[in-house]
Amino acid sequence: MKLKKMLALTMAAVLAAGLTACGSSAAAPAAESTAATADAAGAPDGDGDPTTLTVAMECAYAPYNWTQNDDSNGAVAIRGSSDYAYGYDVMMAKKIGEALGQQVQIVKLDWDSLIPAVMSGDVDCVIAGQSITAERAAQVDFSNPYYYASIVTLTKKDSAYANAASVADLAGATATSQLGTIWYDTCLPQIENANILPAQETAPAMLVALNSGACDIVVTDRPTAQAALVAYPDFTLLDFGGGDNDFKVSEEDINIGISMKKGNTALQSAINEVLSTMTADDYNAMMDDAISVQPLSE
Repeated sequence: MKLKKMLALTMAAVLAAGLTACGSSAAAPAAESTAATADAAGAPDGDGDPTTLTVAMECAYAPYNWTQNDDSNGAVAIRGSSDYAYGYDVMMAKKIGEALGQQVQIVKLDWDSLIPAVMSGDVDCVIAGQSITAERAAQVDFSNPYYYASIVTLTKKDSAYANAASVADLAGATATSQLGTIWYDTCLPQIENANILPAQETAPAMLVALNSGACDIVVTDRPTAQAALVAYPDFTLLDFGGGDNDFKVSEEDINIGISMKKGNTALQSAINEVLSTMTADDYNAMMDDAISVQPLSE
């Protein structure tokens, strides 16, 4: 995921130039602007504009990404909108954009429109909590994982399933999750005699379904569940520990990656270079920061 000597040299040059620009004095804005333009001109690109890193996401999937009405905490303007986007995915986009000497532009799209946007060249990449599944990898290329998301279950504290200690204990539950996710397609069918409702369009809709009593449980990943607990104090999180009592998922299901157009090895390698400087602890710390400033935490 993700020739090599040339890409490494290109990245080194871009990074060095970016650092030089950041260190320039305010007395030479024209020179700084010229340097930034030169940096971006050599940056990997997917949408035809090398000066920007155009990133698609739902902007409705806290704590990965969400919409807010101002630029607080470093939020980025959403293309064609007066709103801004922030969250873990925006933090990551900004880190990558800075390394590549590119301005970050966020494009807000429905979940099912994300991969088509990459394939058509409308955006450079998708940073939106996508699992690196074989089905998706047949359509787009992925970076190395930029997060590792374990699978958990949410229910209400007064639910008949509140003390469930295994997937087996969820038998007979009325359940739902988000459309087009492994939570819905892979996990829910593992619950014996489950009454599986139609998939929800978004993660917020999934949480509303649980809160309204339309279902007994929803299955999601830990960051989404942790964020939900802030907004819905009547919810409780069930973690079955990843062993025999848990949902059976593969590594590709819980490894979260950044997708880009097939064959864009320059962008793929550049993103992987940035990710290689981070550890799992770094990812978790950044996710904790995102959870702490999500709108629902206020």
